[in-house]
Amino acid sequence: MAHSANSKGRVIFHIDMNCFYASVEMAHNPELKGKPIAIAGNPEERKGIIVTSSYEARAKGVKTTMPVWQAKKLCPDLLLMRPNFDRYREASRAIFKMLSEITPLVQPVSIDEGYLDITDTKELGTPVEIADYLQQRILKELDIPCSLGIAPNKFLAKMASDMRKPLGITILRKRELASTLWPLQIEEMHGIGAKTAEKLKKVSIHTIGDLAAHDVYSLKQLLGVNGERLKNLANGIDYRPVDPEAVHDFKSIGSSQTLAHDSTDWDELHQLLEHLVENVAKRVKRKSAAGKSVQLMIRFHNHQTITRSKTLQKYIDEKKDILFVAKELLKKHWNEEPVRLLGVSLQNLEEKRQVGEQLDLFTYRDNVKKEKLYETMEELTDKYGKNVFLSLNSEKDKEQQPRTSFQKDFLDDYKKP
Repeated sequence: MAHSANSKGRVIFHIDMNCFYASVEMAHNPELKGKPIAIAGNPEERKGIIVTSSYEARAKGVKTTMPVWQAKKLCPDLLLMRPNFDRYREASRAIFKMLSEITPLVQPVSIDEGYLDITDTKELGTPVEIADYLQQRILKELDIPCSLGIAPNKFLAKMASDMRKPLGITILRKRELASTLWPLQIEEMHGIGAKTAEKLKKVSIHTIGDLAAHDVYSLKQLLGVNGERLKNLANGIDYRPVDPEAVHDFKSIGSSQTLAHDSTDWDELHQLLEHLVENVAKRVKRKSAAGKSVQLMIRFHNHQTITRSKTLQKYIDEKKDILFVAKELLKKHWNEEPVRLLGVSLQNLEEKRQVGEQLDLFTYRDNVKKEKLYETMEELTDKYGKNVFLSLNSEKDKEQQPRTSFQKDFLDDYKKP
């Protein structure tokens, strides 16, 4: 159970793998060590962008989200590799399993980073000793470097882990904010993107210290309730608990893909749409969830991006239902300009066990037909246990594993035997 939000004297870790995908590839093939390598979505096509790169590549100016052609121009000897998400997920699972041996209070936030609350693990050593143990164990057993931030709350721990890379361990105490945190440029603050930074600079907020000292009323006028939240964070105030169950608080599952070329071909767009919806439906079923909103994202040739959604009266999870709404949105909102990228997501998700069946005139007969099946399933479950049907889907589940790190619906896999 997570600590109370008001608990005092907490010791929170933020752990962040260094160049995770590239590090996993180098651990898999040691001959890559010391070379400029980058993981790219599709090295052969225009849509290829850099997902991550080694420090050797970064030293040449290669950055995440940079187009492949630009990265190659900066670093002609760059070694490009396609991502192997199965390999990365397996490494992630092993890492979080190690973390959970230290404390059950582990909250993954992505495939390569997470929080730990080690407040009640004093018998294992000092916070620095525990951090060093984790860092060395992950390096020794998996050959993957990581950095750790140690602080009294999640925000400061996250900021600390970014201060020394690779293989850094940084402690950030509240009494050190004036000398360590506040001089940093506002763009370096976790939770502030380019647009927010731009707004803040217009009112002469250039550093985190400026934000910490700024009048809360004017910040709320500028940014709404987020203004007060950011001011609190800048002052080291963050009561959020490390919540192992937060990984289940997913509200949408989506999939997107850039086309190999800008397209105005309806058949081509429809084919991609069907592929994206199939990905979404598989992952929704894997989480035993259903959603009430379908959102379509269209990025045009000039990079203009629009999102349009439709909220339904009932929950859906079937491919055909999601596709029907997605096609409807595309027909209604596509202006026939060349399309560069399409994305589909099912939103307002709930786990099926939380969703009451909403019968209507069109589905009620189908549900009546299924009643006998449900009764039989319940009888077998009572007799053999609640997991009697899971083995039937085990092979399918393997096929339905997520394909990118940006999907978070697999982050509790480390808990599975």
